[in-house]
Amino acid sequence: MEVIIIGGGIGGLCCGALLAKYGFTVTVCEAHSIAGGAAHSFIRDGYKFDSGPSLYSGMSYSPSTNPLKQVLDAIEEDLDWVNYDTWGCLLPEGNFNTTVGADDFCKTLQQIRGESAVKEWRRLQQEMQPLAEAVNAIPPLAIRNDLGVAVAVAKYLPATLWHTPNILRLTSAFKSIMDGVVKDEFIRNWLDLLCFLLSGLPASGTSGAEMAFMFAEWYKPGVILDYPIGGSGALVDALVRGLKKYGGELRLNSHVEEIIVKNNRAVGVKLKGGQELTATKAVISNASIWDTLKLLPNDALSGKLIQERKATPECDSFMHLHLGIDARGLPADLQCHYIVVNDWQQGVSAPQNVVVVSIPSVLDPSLAPSGKHVIHVYTPGNEPYQIWEGMERNSARYREQKQARSQVMWQALERVIPDIRSRCEVTLVGTPITHERFLRRHRGSYGPAIEAGKALFPGANTPLPGLLCCGDSTFPGIGLPAVAASGAIAANTIVPIQKHLQMLKDIGL
Repeated sequence: MEVIIIGGGIGGLCCGALLAKYGFTVTVCEAHSIAGGAAHSFIRDGYKFDSGPSLYSGMSYSPSTNPLKQVLDAIEEDLDWVNYDTWGCLLPEGNFNTTVGADDFCKTLQQIRGESAVKEWRRLQQEMQPLAEAVNAIPPLAIRNDLGVAVAVAKYLPATLWHTPNILRLTSAFKSIMDGVVKDEFIRNWLDLLCFLLSGLPASGTSGAEMAFMFAEWYKPGVILDYPIGGSGALVDALVRGLKKYGGELRLNSHVEEIIVKNNRAVGVKLKGGQELTATKAVISNASIWDTLKLLPNDALSGKLIQERKATPECDSFMHLHLGIDARGLPADLQCHYIVVNDWQQGVSAPQNVVVVSIPSVLDPSLAPSGKHVIHVYTPGNEPYQIWEGMERNSARYREQKQARSQVMWQALERVIPDIRSRCEVTLVGTPITHERFLRRHRGSYGPAIEAGKALFPGANTPLPGLLCCGDSTFPGIGLPAVAASGAIAANTIVPIQKHLQMLKDIGL
């Protein structure tokens, strides 16, 4: 085969499906029995759970600025989506629902902070508009990490040059943009929260580009949010269909133990059990930077480079609570999502300070048996791994800590459904150890904590010929749109430029 991809997360599947569409023979090796990485779904007793992300936008229409939707368009796959525009907030200021859109958040601000806060938010919207235009000037799917990039982005250069001053601002931390406009304490806290949910870092570490993309997606007229019918697993299924439709192969339960290097070039992989697979064109790793380094022979890269890459700072991990519940008598106006902040003063990244509640069956009843709901509660990248390190999963100490550390999630959910504990029919608690085990994630981490303005995410290329990378350890970073873009960039880097240009033309970019 020509290309082997290590890991069937969203980045690896996007990369593999695009390469198959381009005409390459490609095999995706996934260690788990289910594809999708952090976005996979799993079923327990008739309940279909999302293991990870459940907030989508820009997915139910084309053309879209969302790279994940653009990949689906390129491989001619789609799925059904249900739309909504509101989620619940349980904040120190009180409990309320908020709505996406150009004007709707201003109504919330008017109620809880007054007219001066509304004026500040309006000024911020004005400040972000040219930045949003700049961040979309070059579609991520036009990017490739070779000399062909000059040809691929040529048609976008006039718009890019027009936005050059703004493009430079996009690489800095969003805090520098926010500081020049926003003084209201609640708005600053809110923006810190959005940054944290996007990147795992507060505004001081999140790039202006990420927030510009979010403003372009969420705070424009007529915006809607999307949820895939069938859960996040339906999205994974669409990518797998695209991969297989064009001749690609997905190998589940195929744990890669080593990247084979010969004559200073990555030429294949060795699977657990000893089987070796050869790649004549490239090996592409969708594993994290730390997990990819573990797969390389000791002499594949210089010791200095390996130590530098190993030292990449990491975001914290997760606690998960997956519940299947009896929904009888619950309010009809439950939201799909609730965001809980316990204390702004601690900071949004403080351990267990922010909790996210997802009840996707309010949008898609097929996820649960009739009269039931499926719920996923999690602490989004703020659970420290070090307090779990070295614990045996079957030990009494682990069980006790699991029970104790899950209480913040129960307490958050009780603010939405007070009698939740008496309604449970399925109860699953996940820890950083769970995250590490099932997702093969280094220390269960959300991904690299690379702070904007201080360092850059590496691109698809690596110092080892024949080895490329995609996923949240590469540009453009963490989150579903970003990892989809990273998979496309890796695929584009090894495809002939004419095929790349034809793909862009086919999807209207």
